[in-house]
Amino acid sequence: MNRTARAFWLDSPGRGEIREFTLPAPGQDEVLVRSLYSGVSRGTETLVFRGGVPESQHSAMRAPFQEGDFPGPVKYGYLNVGVVEEGPANLTGRTVFCLYPHQTRYVVPAHAVTPVPDGVPAGRAVLAGTVETAVNALWDAAPLVGDRIAVVGGGMIGCSVAALLSRFPGVRVQLVDADPARARTADALGVGFALPADALGDCDLVVHASATEQGLGRALELLRPEGTVVELSWYGDRKVSLPLGEAFHSRRLTVRGSQVGTVSPARANRSYADRLALALDLLAGPALDALITGESAFEDLPDVMPRLASGDLPALCHRVRYAGPDRNTHA
Repeated sequence: MNRTARAFWLDSPGRGEIREFTLPAPGQDEVLVRSLYSGVSRGTETLVFRGGVPESQHSAMRAPFQEGDFPGPVKYGYLNVGVVEEGPANLTGRTVFCLYPHQTRYVVPAHAVTPVPDGVPAGRAVLAGTVETAVNALWDAAPLVGDRIAVVGGGMIGCSVAALLSRFPGVRVQLVDADPARARTADALGVGFALPADALGDCDLVVHASATEQGLGRALELLRPEGTVVELSWYGDRKVSLPLGEAFHSRRLTVRGSQVGTVSPARANRSYADRLALALDLLAGPALDALITGESAFEDLPDVMPRLASGDLPALCHRVRYAGPDRNTHA
């Protein structure tokens, strides 16, 4: 068995490289996985690539199989789909999702991989981590039948939240973004769209995911009295101002944080594995394919990541493909 592997490392802020090394043989209850696809979570990963993780958050921001430390050298990432080449009989040959960085092959405990359900293509399964974040956010937000809801910020997370909300009966969902091109994405997801100035107000709930001060301010403006903003944005080392004067108190508004690192207290009886398995099940339909807006070969990552970080290469989820005859495996 070929145990040579290559991994993408952030050598220093703004500069990445591919490193080659030899993997250990998998031990008992471990699996050797050959990558088919990985995904670049554009918001968090480009922040890491720019060196924008504040020192106070170095521990909280660690990915499950991260190597190295911020700001670098560090191997970072958490959206990987591959095929189990060695391991327990019930997993060998299966397509699995793992919270692993960008690497051609890797060895992890068997419990760290989740089988991809039949009917979910491997190329779409890279979205599982993002949909898992959306699941946790909606457990925190607890939307009700018939709610009027805005999702401010049409990135990966915001679009995933909007896509799941579109399945709630009687709910009015509007995706709000400053980029008019997001209207096409909203249409593919089955939700409404508006530019910030045109967004519908009187919302029971607003989910904010734009990672901008302006977006958070607009999210508060769209609420009805006693409405709630669920804040999903990660600002890194940036400081933001929040308009807590004006009518914030008289309208009795709420801003609530939500973060995928902890399972929502509203579902404390569910495990991380339960949440991820649910996210994979929710990927059975093709609507979320609209979130995959670019693809490149693994070997091109040192050139692609700076372009993603600068915005020169726009993307929601940028998919990375790995060489191999099985990369289009569906089950």
